[in-house]
Amino acid sequence: MKPIRMASAAVALLLALTACGTTRAAEPDAATGTGTGTGGGTVTVFAAASLTGVFTQLGKDFEAAYPGTRVRFNFGSSATLAQQIVQGAPADVFAAASPATMRTVTDASLADAPVTFARNRLQIAFPKGNPARVDGLKDLTDPKVKVALCAVQVPCGAAAVKALDAAGLKITPVTFEQDVKATLTKVELGEVDAALVYRTDVLAAAGKVQGLDFPESGKAVNDYPIAKLSKAPSGEPAGRFVELVLSPKGRALLTGAGFELP
Repeated sequence: MKPIRMASAAVALLLALTACGTTRAAEPDAATGTGTGTGGGTVTVFAAASLTGVFTQLGKDFEAAYPGTRVRFNFGSSATLAQQIVQGAPADVFAAASPATMRTVTDASLADAPVTFARNRLQIAFPKGNPARVDGLKDLTDPKVKVALCAVQVPCGAAAVKALDAAGLKITPVTFEQDVKATLTKVELGEVDAALVYRTDVLAAAGKVQGLDFPESGKAVNDYPIAKLSKAPSGEPAGRFVELVLSPKGRALLTGAGFELP
């Protein structure tokens, strides 16, 4: 009986070791950018305001792929977010609306090498029905047309300056807003006749505003870089979120929202 008991104990030990060996952190699927298994902790993502819709969905997908892991977002002006990171705000991932704002972080040695994951261009946005009869960029120079622009230090404002310079035009806006969402809100509320905002934001506000393409927008296309921060509190999960953004699933969501791919 003694040899039988020893053999049974050996089999039980082998089964236990085998079970332990199959429990590991989830690995992202190469095709979808998602994984299965257990997670944990919080991934804090600082992202440009124009990414709100796409990244909110990606956050839900990430949490579903890694049960127990929470994704927390801080959306806003890329310039403001970059300054917050440099000043010590705890974050894991930074997705900016321009290389210039990303450089604020990389020049401080606070991020891994960034990767461009999307591009965006401007449209002229106006309220439904186009009451001011805006038909092109030149119409925004009319003093009777109330225009909102992003502040020049934020990416959508810098892009507007480039587009207007390319057209040889100068306009006097009635307001400068701190990010693209705030600028579009002025149009939605009917407080201005038009604004220069990203095409993706016009699409996201479908039914509330209308958008008009203009040729000079091609001279002011913004590249969107993303990077894991070098002192990311979450560690490995931060890299997984970046992988999800760069995955086919992430690219599909971005193009569906009107972004262009690099």
